[in-house]
Amino acid sequence: MSIKFGTSGWRAVIADTFTFSNVRKAALGIAGYVKAHPLRRKSPPTVVIGYDTRFNSREFALSAAKVLASNGVKVLFTERDAPTPVISYQVINNGAEGAINITASHNPPEYNGLKFSPYHGGPAAPEVTKEIERRVAGIKGEVIEPPASKLKYPIQEFDPRPEYFARIKELINLPAIKKAGLKVIVDVMHGTGRGYLDRILEESGCEVEVLNENLDPLFGGRPPEPAKDNIGKLISEIKKRKADLGLAVDGDADRFGIVDEKGRFYTPDEVIALLFKHLIETRPRLSQVARTHSTTTLIDRIAKRYNIKVVETPIGFKYIGEVLMGGKCVIGGEESGGLSIANHVPEKDGILACLLVAEMVAVKGQKLSRILENIYREFGKSYPGKLNVKLADEQKSRLLTLLEKHPPRNIVGLKVAKSDKKDGYKFILADSSWVLIRPSGTEPLIRFHFEGITSGKHKKLLNYCKALIKSVRSPVDVARPPEED
Repeated sequence: MSIKFGTSGWRAVIADTFTFSNVRKAALGIAGYVKAHPLRRKSPPTVVIGYDTRFNSREFALSAAKVLASNGVKVLFTERDAPTPVISYQVINNGAEGAINITASHNPPEYNGLKFSPYHGGPAAPEVTKEIERRVAGIKGEVIEPPASKLKYPIQEFDPRPEYFARIKELINLPAIKKAGLKVIVDVMHGTGRGYLDRILEESGCEVEVLNENLDPLFGGRPPEPAKDNIGKLISEIKKRKADLGLAVDGDADRFGIVDEKGRFYTPDEVIALLFKHLIETRPRLSQVARTHSTTTLIDRIAKRYNIKVVETPIGFKYIGEVLMGGKCVIGGEESGGLSIANHVPEKDGILACLLVAEMVAVKGQKLSRILENIYREFGKSYPGKLNVKLADEQKSRLLTLLEKHPPRNIVGLKVAKSDKKDGYKFILADSSWVLIRPSGTEPLIRFHFEGITSGKHKKLLNYCKALIKSVRSPVDVARPPEED
């Protein structure tokens, strides 16, 4: 079994390939990498280790910690499950060489994962994960958990909350939130966000109701992803209790979900655009904004108004993180529900995102629905969409071969003005609508992203994607992708 890192770490099914032995192999590879690349040049090198609320996550994390400690690496071990952005911040705060996080983020409960973040606290670059993969591939046989007598340094448990809370107070206008006296419903989705997002809001004077704060490794029977289909209770409670906001974070609190006072779910595209405009108005002006190439071009229209450069990246927050580390980026975000801002961790932070939305509502003194209406009135509306589709290996191969050998010349009656293969296959149409098709880096899925400049064009693009899926599922080989009129 080979351990391969995708866009956000190595993920696999528990007890299938995500086993204690394989976790220890990955940890041994990381120990070797950290000692070979001592960027902090501390002796001994230090690695932060945390974990989420999934089945056996703490035990997997502790086993990895013992491997590092027995190989001359000092370990700071979170005393309880911790959000990914909190672990990332503690890498920076402690001057560590990096972090290991046992999490599968928003994936279904049968999955777990291991993520390595280097010294900057953001996701590891491809060259880093490839070296770790090579080191792991060179390990022969089982890696046995070392006994306590073999540990060169004791594993040190610590509480990562105080320093993270202090940082949030520097980044968020909590006094404005307190003055507004918001009524907020928070869904922590049985994950690591409990005691973080809700506590900060409570300490800021909000009336807070918390949903799904009990630990449940099955996440209530739904993937711990704050998508519209998974937060029905949050939406209904907003309407029932007449709350100002609904805020949700995923299983490791690096992704966000936002619901307004009417119970309307906001797409991450909408949230990123809203917060981009808010940060321009309330923070020192910076020269860049970063988005992945599956994220809305509404951001581009806002950026053009304020003469801010748009940096379009491949999919994966590691690429957004690289832009953020340059210090010139107002906000970096991706349509899958991740964002961060200048002078914070170069990693997704769902807690920060939710608090920024609360700040925006408080500062403007308007309902969230009105703020969105104003954005659309000023910059025009976009109509993004996506489909996640499971395809058999031969169907996936057929689809990718079709797009490579026979790229469409026209889609929904419009000429393909530009194509882009930096990450999947993106086709930009003559009216600036676009379609992106790419395999997932962490799940057995093909992802279809698209954006129309009108609702009618959105519907046509959706139908085009469905026709393309149908064509590759057919037992008859298709000569070229379908082209919608």
